[in-house]
Amino acid sequence: MTPDAPDSRDLLSFLDFHVAAGVDAVLDETPHDRFAEPEAPRRAIRAESEPPARPAPIAAEAPARAAPPRREPSPQPEAPRAEAPSTYGRSAAAAPGEAAGDARDLAATAATLEELEGLLARFESCALRFTAKNLVFADGNPQARVMFVGEAPGADEDRVGKPFMGRSGQLLDRMMAAIGLDRTNAYVGNVVPWRPPGNRNPTPQELATCKPFIERQIALADPDILVCLGGVATQALAGTKDGILKSRGRWFPYRTDKREIRLLATLHPAYLLRQPLQKRLAWRDFRALRAALDAGRP
Repeated sequence: MTPDAPDSRDLLSFLDFHVAAGVDAVLDETPHDRFAEPEAPRRAIRAESEPPARPAPIAAEAPARAAPPRREPSPQPEAPRAEAPSTYGRSAAAAPGEAAGDARDLAATAATLEELEGLLARFESCALRFTAKNLVFADGNPQARVMFVGEAPGADEDRVGKPFMGRSGQLLDRMMAAIGLDRTNAYVGNVVPWRPPGNRNPTPQELATCKPFIERQIALADPDILVCLGGVATQALAGTKDGILKSRGRWFPYRTDKREIRLLATLHPAYLLRQPLQKRLAWRDFRALRAALDAGRP
């Protein structure tokens, strides 16, 4: 063994550590879609990883007569397997354009919010649904005049199945209460209805796939004012490329299939928990929201 070569005991300790940590798969340089992988290759991989069986000891006995040659059966043609058609997306491995197209066609068929939630629950073209615990569709009153939209659920929301349930949700409730709102007269949702692993930001493909559903959700709820919480929601729905600190406090036009409504950009409560001094900016935005709701009353 050369001085630079690792000791076999070190390698075994390294493997034992990862097994104890819950690692149950080995990755290589080529990506694989484990959900699309057939059962036969997985059995073959497991068989290759098992140690070869030791040959049984040969007992001393008289030599046996040679067996007659075996006749191999004639190969039979394999019948093609029929694939069941899917009406809820191609799969998590669908190309970005195909997944977004599936979502657009499917969302357009929903006539009510209940139908839209049911379609989302069976939609399979977004890989996030396979790593999340629950679909996080909406909370609050869908008949309300104002709708708040965040970016994606976190761990608390994923566990409960409703948006803004953790510390950021508690802060949002206090911010709404300061201007006379709560979840009985406000509607709350997210651009992406499934939690991204590790609370990371949604990828552009995930946003493009989920965007038709939140657009249809907004159209069906038909609020007077739409409030985007954070930069991800603002860029997805307002069409701006500016950061949230530049776009917050601004009003944007938002067009549904029924009418044009007003969209207000403001800071996400999770950001305010990390930057408490910025609450003064959010307070200005919420005061502007209150003034707009008061001005729109008959």
